[in-house]
Amino acid sequence: MIAYAVRRLLIGIPVLLAASIFVFVIASLSGNPIDDMEARNPPVPLETRQIEAHRLGLDKSLPERYVNWLFDLVVHGDFGESTERSINIGDQLGERLWVTLRLVFVAMLLAVILAVISGVISAVKQYSKVDYGFTFMGFLALSIPSFWLALLLKEAGIAYNQSTGTQTFYTLGDKDYNHDRFDTWGKITDIAGHMVLPTIALTLITYAAWSRYQRGAMLEVLNSDYVRLARAKGLRSRQVMIRHALRTALIPLTTITAVDIGGIFGGAVITETVFNWAGMGTYLLESVYRRDVNSILGWLLISGLVVILFNIVADLLYAVLDPRIRYE
Repeated sequence: MIAYAVRRLLIGIPVLLAASIFVFVIASLSGNPIDDMEARNPPVPLETRQIEAHRLGLDKSLPERYVNWLFDLVVHGDFGESTERSINIGDQLGERLWVTLRLVFVAMLLAVILAVISGVISAVKQYSKVDYGFTFMGFLALSIPSFWLALLLKEAGIAYNQSTGTQTFYTLGDKDYNHDRFDTWGKITDIAGHMVLPTIALTLITYAAWSRYQRGAMLEVLNSDYVRLARAKGLRSRQVMIRHALRTALIPLTTITAVDIGGIFGGAVITETVFNWAGMGTYLLESVYRRDVNSILGWLLISGLVVILFNIVADLLYAVLDPRIRYE
């Protein structure tokens, strides 16, 4: 199993490499920060522009710039120079990644729990009022645009705070400005408080589709021959449901979860922007705005690596859920 995980990781390297080349070419051809400096009124002096172009490597050809970036990354672990002199790309990515991962991980965990519970109940009580209720809630959540849902929750939090005269819901930022002055427990509660509304937004967006998949998978398993045989043997309904039906029905959801990782990161971009979180999503938007090619490539590399790792974990979970699956 370890050998399989290593092979999957190695297979992901050419994919990341090809993606980085594509993004590098597109981002480079779209313009560079030197053009913006020249377009200012008055324009930045020529000598200053030449110094900045040399610092960013813009005085070299595209292939040479990419090879230099890749060499520095592999040999020195250096993501290159940012258009903002005060920004260290590696440090920024490390800080931003932790912010996004805690949001994505908690939202995914809650979405999986809600999807499994609602999907199983809907399948067991098919065509009942409970089933129709969960179906309505699922389709309602699917039909709401993610940015609109995030804005709605933000405005609701602001309205509640104003009506009660308290700071129950945090609507801006991923932590308080005085976060570093808090003790350990204060830091934990501060981060948790700022996570409430963004997590709800990302969870609802993700849960809606997963609950439909879980319902369909559970219905298929409940009508299978081996479940009917287990019931015919006199096993209790709970035992049949948990030990036989649910375990098998979780396999399709595991696949969907792995496939949707990239989409969840995309949803995090919108959620972080609405709630002004300093995460990977806002980092990407800021980098695109600055035409910071090295920062964009760093974002792509880290985000792609996270997606690959999540897919490997999902593959390994197959063997846990289905003993017939073996990785040699």
